[in-house]
Amino acid sequence: MVEIAQYSETVMDHFMNPRNVGEIENPDGVGEVGNPVCGDMMTFYIKVGDDGRLSDVKFKTFGCGAAIAVSSMVSEMAIGKTLDEAMQITREGVAEQLGGLPANKMHCSNLGADALHKAIQDYLSRQTAKEG
Repeated sequence: MVEIAQYSETVMDHFMNPRNVGEIENPDGVGEVGNPVCGDMMTFYIKVGDDGRLSDVKFKTFGCGAAIAVSSMVSEMAIGKTLDEAMQITREGVAEQLGGLPANKMHCSNLGADALHKAIQDYLSRQTAKEG
């Protein structure tokens, strides 16, 4: 069992007051990942502006407090970034922005970055399909 004391104030804030929760109607891209071991599931929805930047990022997460905090932080880190910049978001970067995560919760930061990257890849494949 992970003790609350192992979580930073930033993690607790993003868990208790998650940002950007929900779905985007008619999203430009959707990415879903899950971890069969712990049962965490994350779905990210993105909107891409005319300037090629992420204008909106929302998520739905079924999981532990760390998973919710990670999803919230990833969404905040991604909004306003170009697709290339958002693809550079790493699990280490997410954990750092959160003020650290316990070692047994680092996989959550991996899931968050992966879900965002999958949403971007979905967007790019939709663009390719439109052009083709």
